[in-house]
Amino acid sequence: MSLISSRSSILSRIIRAKQVVTRRYLCLTIMAKSKFEYVKEFERDDNCLPNCWIVIRIDGRNFSRFCDMHQFVKPNDVAALELMNHAAIIVMEDFKEIILGFGQSDEYSFVFRKDTQLYKRRASKLMSNVNSLFASAYVYHWPRFFRGKELYYPPSFDARVILYPTDKNLRDYLAWRQADVHINNLYNTCFWNLILKGKLTPNQAEEKLRGTLASHKNELLFQEFGINYNNEPPLFRKGTTLIRKLVPDSTGRLKPTIVPLVDDIIGDRFWKENPEVIGLKSLATYQPPSLTNSFKSTMSVPTPSSPTIVKLENNISPSSQVINSVNEETHSNRSRETNGNQMQCESERICRK
Repeated sequence: MSLISSRSSILSRIIRAKQVVTRRYLCLTIMAKSKFEYVKEFERDDNCLPNCWIVIRIDGRNFSRFCDMHQFVKPNDVAALELMNHAAIIVMEDFKEIILGFGQSDEYSFVFRKDTQLYKRRASKLMSNVNSLFASAYVYHWPRFFRGKELYYPPSFDARVILYPTDKNLRDYLAWRQADVHINNLYNTCFWNLILKGKLTPNQAEEKLRGTLASHKNELLFQEFGINYNNEPPLFRKGTTLIRKLVPDSTGRLKPTIVPLVDDIIGDRFWKENPEVIGLKSLATYQPPSLTNSFKSTMSVPTPSSPTIVKLENNISPSSQVINSVNEETHSNRSRETNGNQMQCESERICRK
């Protein structure tokens, strides 16, 4: 009986000690919250509307200066574009709910699933996390793409969140961004050829191009520099599209992989061939098409272990591994030039990158 009573006494002491500790903890917690918790009322509720596509677009801040400081090749630096694509793939590998990325020059757009509940759809959380990861990946992997070239100062990117309620809205947004690639690249190709080969000053080149349409610029490139703009690498004219596909690994197993494409996303063909992107269906197996580009390249299907580094001949970006057929290319160029003529005077901007 003495042993039982002794054990009961010990248990009761332990219970009383726990109760005292709990009361003290609750007391301290309540006191702290009662004094400082009011500051949470200043936080703004910025949840994105439900059932809308969430697009986060990042854009280089004062990137003209950054490009000049680091002596980027004009009008397009392949290494810089590859680094942008690599940083974007890292973002998509981390954020599984991003279904598509589209990039050009110093900007990238990331499309989240319309039903995502990541961070409770808080715009500030989504934007800040994507932007910071992209910027840090860009800086971290700089030595990999610019071997021997020092990074004099870290780049910065601004970011915004846009909501699109319908699939058509989303497609129109992506079509707008790809049309912007054509307009800007055609302008910059003319601009820098006038400076580097035509020996004009930047002001003279800008004055010569002021008010010209796409057809005028194509004629200028061909007549003065012997350049057929349609033969320029598709990467420069179309940007890079990143989507998820099932790709066989070294063992033959299919694994989700981020595949970089250089394709026309304005027309219907891309969306018919990749219905799972907007349809939010199961991933489809990647089927690399045959290459019919004017320059030769070695096709290499990306693997899950290294989806971003696919080296091609002529130092072409890994994003150039998927290219349309000649007929599709011609049709795309004609329709894009028509769009460019309509929008040129209003939306043209000098990137000088």
